[in-house]
Amino acid sequence: MSKRIAVVGGGPGGLFFATLMKKRRPEWEITLFERNQADDAFGFGVVFSDATLRRIEAADPVLTDALAAHGKHWEVIDVVAKGETHSFGGNGMAAIHRRTLLRELQAKAAAAGVDMRFGEFVPTPDRLGDYDVIVAGDGANSAFRTAVGDDVLGHTVEQAAAKFIWFGTDRMFDGLTFLHRRNEHGNFAVHAYPISADVSTFIVETDEDTWRAAGLDEFDATQPPGPSDEKTRAYITALFAEELRGGRLLTNNSRWGSFRTRRTERWHAGNIVFLGDAVHTAHFSVGSGTKMAMEDAIALADGLAAHPDDLEAAFAEYERVAQPQVARVQNAARPSLRWWEHFGEYYRALEPWQFAFHFFSRSIPLQKIRLRDQRFAEAVEAEWTARNGAEVLDTPIELGSQRLPGRLLSWGAEDELVHASGEHLDATRARVVDLDVEERAAETADAELVILTGGDEDERIFESERLSLSGDLPVIIELVDGTADQAATLVLSGRADAVVSR
Repeated sequence: MSKRIAVVGGGPGGLFFATLMKKRRPEWEITLFERNQADDAFGFGVVFSDATLRRIEAADPVLTDALAAHGKHWEVIDVVAKGETHSFGGNGMAAIHRRTLLRELQAKAAAAGVDMRFGEFVPTPDRLGDYDVIVAGDGANSAFRTAVGDDVLGHTVEQAAAKFIWFGTDRMFDGLTFLHRRNEHGNFAVHAYPISADVSTFIVETDEDTWRAAGLDEFDATQPPGPSDEKTRAYITALFAEELRGGRLLTNNSRWGSFRTRRTERWHAGNIVFLGDAVHTAHFSVGSGTKMAMEDAIALADGLAAHPDDLEAAFAEYERVAQPQVARVQNAARPSLRWWEHFGEYYRALEPWQFAFHFFSRSIPLQKIRLRDQRFAEAVEAEWTARNGAEVLDTPIELGSQRLPGRLLSWGAEDELVHASGEHLDATRARVVDLDVEERAAETADAELVILTGGDEDERIFESERLSLSGDLPVIIELVDGTADQAATLVLSGRADAVVSR
């Protein structure tokens, strides 16, 4: 039985779904509505990991073909801070200009027979009453999601405190490069990466206090899309003049914003089903927005092809496949977003080698880093050994008047911390901070160390890091079945002084 499907939103997710669905069910009528013109594109580049490319290519080679013809690929990520560059290899990634990707996806959709209507704004679902299925891929500020109701879908938004602005530049970077600068106003950082033969993306982040101190809060970001913040462009051009090497910053609706993480429990209501940013976002530092939308498209097309006469079953299958994929990305993005919320503190507190490792280990441990780039892992370990005279877990730790010969501990008898050597110490002189207890233990003058327990692991690590960077006492973090890999990662990165396993 033939169906009529309306796709609202001509971004990568909507275009990819329309193409896949038309190829699988050529007899179905697929109409795509996009409020902007075909050659309009806001922003600059989109990034994909090699693993993502393999999954999308299995459905359709449009992305790999476009990247091969027009994109850029790299393996190494650089962190540049305080005059030093630290490189981490083994991170296969590729990027392409958003406008180019849209052009390639539009060509594929046209070839498949999708009816694309550009410059046609559909504000509400009631305008599409004669369609069997409405696929809403109308972005983070989805009008269709609002029409259905955030409460109906279980939609929530969490706004980050940090500020970011998206530029391009004609200064060509070799791969993903993170640039850090501190001036009289505060800390600024850049995510830069090539997206074509002559353009790189150049995203700037800072904290709100620095943003205001620099006078960059004057532009009205609520005005309709179009104008860019020229004052900020001039300021950032001057601040990163050395790194830009005479290159220009390019604008395209470039204005400051704060990232919003969106989560949604239910991705459909009646015959309306959502994909992409309309129902989920993850911080851009993990390069995931377009990836998730295109993977949604694959899962939705699969669901509808498998259950053409039962929309509820089709949508349930779509959510069963796609929601866990999105949850994994969002869980990985949490520590990354948190890192960018506090990067200025880390920059001020850590030496460049440790700052770089702190960044790269925000989501993966030392042994995974070693598998990707043994040279980088060994260089970090060598820096530690040069400063401490021993490998990280064999470095003695002074805990006030007490001492243990290593950094991975376990609980012994009541209130005893035990090292594998058999040496132990009395932990009664510790200030125990339990994140499950609302009223925290008060600081005491005779405390010789801090032991951190409770909460979930991410909370505990973040609090341990905060105490380690701001306090004078050694911090020991408790982990459930803590491993040597976890302990080495936390200690090398400065997030804790030792780990106690329970």
